[in-house]
Amino acid sequence: MSRVLLGRDLVVFSEEGEADYQDVIRTAEALGVDVIWLGYGNISYPLLKYIKEHSGFPVVLDTDSVWSRFVLRGLPFVKGEKEKNRILMEGKQKEEEERWGTKLADVTTGVSEIDTEYYRGLGENPDKIHLFSNVIDMDSYVQTPPPAGFKKPCMYLAGTFWPGSPMEDAARWMLDLVLPLLKQEFPGIHFYIAGRGSKKVLAGVRGEDVTVAGELPSVLPYLTNASVSVVPLRFESGTRFKILEAGACGIPVVSTILGAEGIPAMDGKDILIADTPEDFARSVANVIRDRELAISLSRNLRGLIADRFSIDALAREGSEILKYIRLEKNAE
Repeated sequence: MSRVLLGRDLVVFSEEGEADYQDVIRTAEALGVDVIWLGYGNISYPLLKYIKEHSGFPVVLDTDSVWSRFVLRGLPFVKGEKEKNRILMEGKQKEEEERWGTKLADVTTGVSEIDTEYYRGLGENPDKIHLFSNVIDMDSYVQTPPPAGFKKPCMYLAGTFWPGSPMEDAARWMLDLVLPLLKQEFPGIHFYIAGRGSKKVLAGVRGEDVTVAGELPSVLPYLTNASVSVVPLRFESGTRFKILEAGACGIPVVSTILGAEGIPAMDGKDILIADTPEDFARSVANVIRDRELAISLSRNLRGLIADRFSIDALAREGSEILKYIRLEKNAE
């Protein structure tokens, strides 16, 4: 649509891109929209401020996490004062953005009740904070043949990797502390790691018991055939698509407490929760060893995801947000 109205793609790169910001408003005016909905809300605070200062459009700030928590939770896992100071400064700057942005936006969304409670604590009007969940299309997750040479029993880990990322920390925690424990009972167990940046970040990982698959056109050949999907995150924020995807595929999940944050899954019923290497290895072993447990966990998790994290559920949440904005506008 922006190509028709502006003759080019509408791209906002930075807070210096005032022309791009103007084009957002100009496009909204040309389309006659009632609301500007900012996806990637965590990095859209400068754009939010510009829109509110230069137009009368209501704005929904759609966040995918509490970014300050994402940043600051990494502090215990870094070495060196310089890096700690950098993370601390970046986290504090993001906290300040979240503070004024939550007050400025007409609606701020969180992907979980944990996130929405955080944003409610920042704003003057908690009614402006709404749940807008991460969801998936259940119908797109279908059983797929495994890749050639696929080994079982196996664990599956997927995410986006960069140096020092939560996913790098999670993968190395598994490789160094959990996998050796599991190999004592399951000498042939295999660990599959997939995701953007994984080959580069884990370039030094070697071994017949590990496959770093890298970025894949589809994760389904690996995910739908895994014995267990693992979510060993120790710092991050938001809701884990990893758990949603595994649930949609009927694959049992073992996660840390933080890894399951934002998903109302019950330990022992929907997933298994473990925070130490020993407990994590024991939980994975229980899933591999006990077929009935694996089936029960996967069935219950799939039901939870279908009920709470489907596209239909998201549509209901979105409708409530737009209804709220309409009522607020009529009350002015």
